Amino acid sequence: MGIEDGNVSSKTFVEKLVEKVRSQYGDIDCAVACISGGVDSTVSAAIAKLALGDKVYPIYIDTGFMRAGEAERVRQALKGFFDLEIHNFAEDILSSVEGLSDAEEKRIAFREGFYRAVKRVADEKRCSWAVQGTIKADVVETVGGIKTQHNVLNEELLKRFGLRVIEPLIDLYKHEVREVARQIGLPRQIVERQPFPGPGLLVRAVGKLHREKLELVRKATEIVERNLDGKGYSQYFPAVWEYQVAKEGSIDGVEYVVFSVKATGVVGNTRTYGHPLMVRRYPAGVDVLELYRYLDSRSYPHVLVELVNKSEGGYIAAVRIVKTEDFITAEVPRIDLDDLRLLAKEIASIPRIRAVAFDVTPKPPATIEYE
Repeated sequence: MGIEDGNVSSKTFVEKLVEKVRSQYGDIDCAVACISGGVDSTVSAAIAKLALGDKVYPIYIDTGFMRAGEAERVRQALKGFFDLEIHNFAEDILSSVEGLSDAEEKRIAFREGFYRAVKRVADEKRCSWAVQGTIKADVVETVGGIKTQHNVLNEELLKRFGLRVIEPLIDLYKHEVREVARQIGLPRQIVERQPFPGPGLLVRAVGKLHREKLELVRKATEIVERNLDGKGYSQYFPAVWEYQVAKEGSIDGVEYVVFSVKATGVVGNTRTYGHPLMVRRYPAGVDVLELYRYLDSRSYPHVLVELVNKSEGGYIAAVRIVKTEDFITAEVPRIDLDDLRLLAKEIASIPRIRAVAFDVTPKPPATIEYE
């Protein structure tokens, strides 16, 4: 924790954050503050606005990978705090990623498109700076080589993008950022909003990116969030990929299929990139939350349990639910599988979804997101 290890929930801590930004950046021309609606970017923009006033322009970049109606929801949630400008770069960014399959290639291509958009808006405003919501966990995962967080930029990248950045929260973890948000008085729907990745639904449309898959993720996301909101989980979402089986097998009575697509994991602070595995049957009495221990987590970074299978359709939807404080580690909560099957049946009603499964893998060896 930064700011002389003060109490994050205190008014003094917030004042020190504001003063630090003011003292370091008070003489800049101006900055665009990139707000996604998440607590990290919103708190960063709020701190910058308190420190620098009219030199800060709060903006929302529509990347094409947002949830249905997200831009307007964010604008309404922040009404009275920010006059939020919405800039639509959806087609430009989406088309630059379309057709890519590798998780890191997709993240890097997204970063390129996103910062092209930010630079264009900054140039329109004649600003040299951008405010962004980078937090400690983003840096840990990028530096550790687990996955490229689009908002962690080294000097070479900053020079190429032609931007300089203000990152008020770079020394804080997620739970600390939420405390700062409460002190500032941000709306509850922002403070308690579950994290949404910078690349949005891109990292949940696993494998080769194309628009049909992206729309399936968007539809499944609405169902999952409507059903699980307010139940106390840290993060909950679906991911979708092609139902293409690479192999089938059985270990100690656990029958499974391995998918052709690859997903990201983390073992010993090292990135792994392997095939997700779905358990179709397992012996009576086996704890489903322990199933991943039967299997090689280096080869299969995400282990899932099948909930519904219609035997027709081209895609599987994986439901991910975790509880965590710092997002460096995460546990899978114990949930009644019958309740999950009701959710799965609703997701399976989406045309082209063949199967729905529940991810039972903690972090590590899985990552929270699939890419």
